[in-house]
Amino acid sequence: MATRSVLLSSSFLLILLSFSLEKSNALEGRKTIESNFHTIKLTSILPSSSCMPSSKGKRGGTSLEVINKHGPCSQLNKKGEKGPSLTEILAHDQARVDSIQTRIAAQNFNLFRKTEKTSKKYRAKDSKTTLPAQPGTALSTGNYIVTIGIGTPKKDLTLIFDTGSDLTWTQCEPCFKTCFPQQQPIFNPSSSSTYSNISCSSTACSGLKSATGNTPLCSSSTCVYGIQYGDSSFSIGFFAKDKLTLSATDVFDGFMFGCGQDNKGLFGKTAGLIGLGRDPLSIVSQTSAKFGKYFSYCLPTRRGSNGHLTFGNNGAKSNLQFTPFASSQGTSFYFIDVLGISVGGKALAISPMVFKNAGTIIDSGTVITRLPSTAYSNMRATFRELMSKYPRAPDLSLLDTCYDLSNYTTVSIPKISFNFNGNTKMDLVPNGIFFVNGASQVCLAFAGNGDDDSIGIFGNTQQQTMEIVYDVAGEKLGFGYGGCT
Repeated sequence: MATRSVLLSSSFLLILLSFSLEKSNALEGRKTIESNFHTIKLTSILPSSSCMPSSKGKRGGTSLEVINKHGPCSQLNKKGEKGPSLTEILAHDQARVDSIQTRIAAQNFNLFRKTEKTSKKYRAKDSKTTLPAQPGTALSTGNYIVTIGIGTPKKDLTLIFDTGSDLTWTQCEPCFKTCFPQQQPIFNPSSSSTYSNISCSSTACSGLKSATGNTPLCSSSTCVYGIQYGDSSFSIGFFAKDKLTLSATDVFDGFMFGCGQDNKGLFGKTAGLIGLGRDPLSIVSQTSAKFGKYFSYCLPTRRGSNGHLTFGNNGAKSNLQFTPFASSQGTSFYFIDVLGISVGGKALAISPMVFKNAGTIIDSGTVITRLPSTAYSNMRATFRELMSKYPRAPDLSLLDTCYDLSNYTTVSIPKISFNFNGNTKMDLVPNGIFFVNGASQVCLAFAGNGDDDSIGIFGNTQQQTMEIVYDVAGEKLGFGYGGCT
């Protein structure tokens, strides 16, 4: 009997051990699956009707508040005022992408002809730091905006900020031909005691060629700039200098900018554009003596959380990862090396040469990330497979993987990760995965280029809520989580 009891006890222990191992393996499997998915409340990725400002932490440098211009925290749009549709925003986003890809593919190709036709009509007139950045869909581009001060006394001007542009410009009085509507009064150079035009013979005037892609012209010895964008928006005017104010303690004399007197396009109620590119005429270069060519930002979601644009580095976040900038094919853009992409924990079978051959830039002005055709097809197929339990919705313009989640309160979405050079990995937050047109049309926020040779663009949807750091002098890009808090 004793032997039989021992055998029964041993068998029972083996059964318990086997059950325990099976349960443990099942739990580990479940944890693995869960770790590869975001399980979120649907409302967390939907636009909010009320302003939800984030807490303001301490930041080094000169930091200005950033607000999503489409969100309820924006003060630029009147209540009840209808902005552009998401379809219109995506159409203008494609125009921007086409423009960037053309500029990179042919740096010497001049898209702008209007300057030569109109510059002769100009007559020069003698004229005596975290920025609030707000993403502005009223601009029909999804770009973000900041407010800076120009002149003496200082005039506040709300401008689109753009890492893909170099020249900072604003509309100026008198409008020679056309000026688009803007919220603030148009800058009047005659009201600033520190304003002056830049002469045609100056080295700075010659530098406009690299900053705008167009040869500057001359009117009565005054330098004339002209710049055109992919959607046919343009600005033409005098190249000038004046006092720039980023904060009460960050003031720069002799800041060079465009004083536009013939301006047209989809700039909404802003006053112009601030260039954060790599050219010597960009605001990054012109303030380098103080800020060391170092700036960072956090782009808020459309739910209205505050973001920031910060110049300088007085103590970087400890959770930052850095990837070196790739060899640039031009002076303006910030190139990065994408090595691979994972979806739902699965590394996609994409040769690194696909990304290397095309090249990739990070851009604050492009809304939707563009991938080489092969890479996007692979991502889409895997994402659709892992999202197969959810009903599909119609395409939204160029976005071809959309879902109707209106009958769900909680959803599980596969995580998407990008691997960059320098052994760095970025896990996108849920808001960086989807572009949302209401609960019934939630779309994968990526699109494919027409081929594998066109430049890839890491867009601003994927950058949302991240701390994005541009150490231009150190030739590296940093990123971390929780940048808007």
